Amino acid sequence: MYDKLKVYNGKKYSGMRIGRSHKWHYDNGIWYEQKLTPDKWQINYQCVKQRARKAPVNSGANIGSGYHWYIIADQKAMKMDSNRYQTIMDGFKFKVGHKRPTWKKWSYDYQAKKSYKEKVIQILENLLLQLKSE
Repeated sequence: MYDKLKVYNGKKYSGMRIGRSHKWHYDNGIWYEQKLTPDKWQINYQCVKQRARKAPVNSGANIGSGYHWYIIADQKAMKMDSNRYQTIMDGFKFKVGHKRPTWKKWSYDYQAKKSYKEKVIQILENLLLQLKSE
């Protein structure tokens, strides 16, 4: 079934059917992905990240702070056996907003600030210009 040719919007493809999904376990997280088109997947990754070393006393953000990042990355996956892939991901993350412990909303939700959408468009436009100039 996997290699059988399938059709999506008039285009032939092989592989997982559109709408199917995977769930990948990492050491301390879960990677969930769902195939939307032959070349497009929706992903979700959730975990608790922990410092490799203890934070210095009275350093870093206050407990309850939040950061919203927009991530652009390349993922390379090499199949090791029927159940495992070696995964390497390289990319960039861009701060879109932040939330202080006492705030009810993210920084981009307040008036006089660029909206989430405006910030992401700016990130993508800048990356596109950079990529075209290289």
